[in-house]
Amino acid sequence: MCYSVFHRTWWTRNPAWPGGREPGAGKRHYIEHHVETEKEAQAICREWNANHEPGFLSDKAEYEEA
Repeated sequence: MCYSVFHRTWWTRNPAWPGGREPGAGKRHYIEHHVETEKEAQAICREWNANHEPGFLSDKAEYEEA
């Protein structure tokens, strides 16, 4: 099985909502398109998340089956 690793935001700016943001998954930005194992995909996500602040819109890495 093959996996794709990407990051995206989980909020959208909206001044009308409390805190200025509303739930909404953003566009996927791929980090790796073809990773051979789920364990490797998880490691890439952990490393990316450890080195990138999620910020106001909660930008985080995740993976899916490719």
